[in-house]
Amino acid sequence: MGRKARERTKRLAEKLLQIRNAIDGGLSQEELIRRLGLDKEFDRTYISKWEGGVIEPPLRVLLRYGWIAGVILDVLADDNLDLPDKLPG
Repeated sequence: MGRKARERTKRLAEKLLQIRNAIDGGLSQEELIRRLGLDKEFDRTYISKWEGGVIEPPLRVLLRYGWIAGVILDVLADDNLDLPDKLPG
């Protein structure tokens, strides 16, 4: 039995960028990493890679994105769901 790669979402990177730009009128990548409470583990280059679709963030990071954006994980993971027009901030 072979292993098939997990299907990646097509819109995740776009949604992550949209969240960063919507929170408090727009956060820098450094500000976002602090707001997510991940500044001890990650730096801004990870935000860049996540928003560029180069790599996907770990599940626990996506949960934190959902928390600060006020959305459930389904909205981030499902390409058929859009972020709400108004996010916190």
